[in-house]
Parts: sequence; structure tokens; C-alpha cells
Amino acid sequence: MSFLLERFRDNADKIAIIDDGKSYTYGELLEGILDLSSTTLKGIGNKVVAIIGGYSFYNIALFLALYENKNIIVPLVECNETALKESMADIKINAGILEFPKLEFPNSKFHKLEFPNLEFLETNDKKHAIIENLFRQNHAGLVLFSSGSTGKPKAMVHDLNTLISSFEAKKPRKLNMLLFLLFDHIGGINTLLNILATLSTAIIPRERNSDEICALIEKYKISVLPSNPTFLNLILMSNAHKKYDLSSLKMITYGTEAMSESLLARLKATFKKVKFLQTFGTSETGILNTSSKSSSSTYIKLNDAEYKIVNGELWIKSKTQILGYLNADMSAFKDGWFKTGDLVLRDVEYLKIVGRVKELINIGGKKALPSEIESVIMELENIADCVVYGEKNAITGQSVSCDVVLKNTMAKDELKKLIRSTCASKLERYKIPSKINVVEKIAFTNRFKKVRA
Repeated sequence: MSFLLERFRDNADKIAIIDDGKSYTYGELLEGILDLSSTTLKGIGNKVVAIIGGYSFYNIALFLALYENKNIIVPLVECNETALKESMADIKINAGILEFPKLEFPNSKFHKLEFPNLEFLETNDKKHAIIENLFRQNHAGLVLFSSGSTGKPKAMVHDLNTLISSFEAKKPRKLNMLLFLLFDHIGGINTLLNILATLSTAIIPRERNSDEICALIEKYKISVLPSNPTFLNLILMSNAHKKYDLSSLKMITYGTEAMSESLLARLKATFKKVKFLQTFGTSETGILNTSSKSSSSTYIKLNDAEYKIVNGELWIKSKTQILGYLNADMSAFKDGWFKTGDLVLRDVEYLKIVGRVKELINIGGKKALPSEIESVIMELENIADCVVYGEKNAITGQSVSCDVVLKNTMAKDELKKLIRSTCASKLERYKIPSKINVVEKIAFTNRFKKVRA
């Protein structure tokens, strides 16, 4: 029995999960895991198993039962049958596909259920060496897919034993935490494991919008909100923070994209008593232990990983980095160092994430960071949100464009003049947007990352 299950057994009466208004104790979670292990999962070792769907009490129990069963788990939040088969065919491994629909558990006894959607898809292809090695070591695995925003999604394999063991030193805490980041995202998995290891309580939202999240904070007196800059700004824009009592919030953690100085200042002005902590990690390295220079600073310290900066890019070695890709080469790694693609500034022992290498705008050989320009534009009182990106230019190669969301209607000529004059006072001339568009909203992915056109 793993250390997690031992903790669940010794703290059976504590509330583990609140799902759709219903509370489940750690004892009930343990019972579900053991029932699944002895019934549904019996005899399906050495299988790659996909969990289809987002967070639920049932899927969390299944995830942990599969871990105990030493399976390799592929969480898939948004996936239809065709896409699922294509994903599995692409990584060329034997795949056991277990769809676990949301069902009622009579008397909390898992073995009373029937599982009509249990299916295994076998192929004749040889298993990938990474998969075979995990099974040979009797270790569980975790496969996460990249977003695929710049090409075909990469299938990354973690040793789940290593990932989960990194939480063993965590001490119990009495915290209500929101499971905001997705089940198939390294940040979401990290939040889940952190909650379970500390015997805190996970609250699962049914919808991921400003009103739903703020309503849950009020209802369950949530003290920790893991989020990211784009969603935090959506809360400000919607004024949801004014409709609900958010006084229980003690900490907001943010990551997955660069936080602008101006947005962080707005957030601190709104949530005066809340501590802000910037997190950092990648699907390849796992989520690292960080500390912010202060709640109002975007500089962070990486506490448990080796790092170096090469041509402005952050390279990392961590204990929780992936074993490899199933469908891509290892060119993103060099001598064990993962090239994160994140551009950073350094201040002694602290780092500031300023953007992504792939987002750099090349204006006649001079480079501009979208996040730097966005931060200046967001200082303007009438700008609710903005996104900066590069567009092709016949003369300079690229030019700077931006989309802005206004708080109040404003004449376009007046707006352009205001933005350009503000940028001119704080930025080099080549960074001033040549095209400014007023839009109703900024596009973002299901992981709340801005889409840069």
C-alpha cells in the first residue's frame, strides 16, 4: 500500500473531495480505490489505460487505483472515440482503453457497478521501450499530451512512482483548494497530488468561468486558488469578485504563462490581503518548488531544480522530468537539460519569465516580447485586456499588432493615439504597435492561454 493510501486510511473521516455539491471522505476514497483494484482492474496489469473525462470523485479514484495497479495512465479531458484511436495509433503502443462514465455508486460499493464501456484495443506493434521499461520496473506511468499549438501534440511519459513520491514529505494542512487546472495538464495533476498528500479538500468546479469559480470560493470558503494570469484577468473584467464574498482566499497561485507587471498590480490592488505565488513547471519537467520575491513581484526562485540560462532561454534539470516522448525525438533535451523555450531575466538568485522564444516578434532583426508590450498597454485605465502578436510585413519581416478589449467605448483614432504615445514613452520605437484592433474578447485555449494570431 502506498503512502497516500496509508494516509487516507489513518484520516478516514476527513473530507477529501467535494464533487457537484456532494462530499466524499478519505475513507470513501480509499474504499473506492480498493474496490476498483480488486474487481474492475483485476487482471489488467501491464496496460496503458486512458481515463476519458475531467475531474470527478470517480475518475480520481480510478486514477489512484490504476497507480496502485502499476498501469500507465493517459488522462484525456476532451476526446472523442476517433481522436482517441488516432492518439493511441500515433504513439504505437498496446493500449487498454477504459472509459469510466459518471455513475452513481450504490452504498459507495464500486463492485456493484457494471462497466459497459470497458474495452481494450490491441495492436501488433511492439511496445515502446519506455513503456516496456516501466512495466519491467513494476512502476506506474503517466502520459500527457502537449497542446499541439505549434504542431502535432507530443506524448510525454512520466514515471508516476517518481512523481508521486515527490509529495511524500508534504505535511497535513487544513485547506480547501479548487481543482481549476485540467486533469490532463501537469499543473492540474500537481494540484491534485498536493491536495491528497496534505489531506486537504479538493473542490471540483462544474464550469470554469468567473462566476462559477467565485461562487465556489464563497460557498466552500476556499483558501487557495490555483489559476493563471488570463483567467485572473477574466475575473476582474467580469466583476465576479464584487458579486461574491472571497474573504476566505489566502493565496492565489499562478503560472502556465508570463504574468505582466501591470496585471499583477491590478490583482494586488483588488485582493489586498491575498498572497500571490508564482508557480513554474512544464509537462517535461514537472511542477517545481518555487518562491516569489514578494506578492507584488514577478521574480521567482527555483528551489528544487538545477537550471542555467543559455542565450536568454531557461534550461532545467529536475528529479521529476519525463522519461521521454513516445512520438518525437529528444531534441528538446541536451545532455539531460530540458530547453524550456521560456525567456528569462535574472536578478541574483531570482528569475523573471518574460515570454516564449516562439512568441518573439522579429522586426527587421530586432526582437520584441509580446508580454513586455502588453504590460505597458494594460497600464491604461480603459484597457480591460489585450494580446500582442507579430504579423508578416513585406519590409521588416514582421510588425507588431495588438487586439484590445475596452472597458468603455472610445473613438478608434483617440485609442490608437493613446496606446502609441504610451508605448513610445516606455518602449523602443520598433515595439510600438503598427496595427491596433478593438475586439469583444481575447481568444484563449481551454487551458486559458492566450491565442496569439
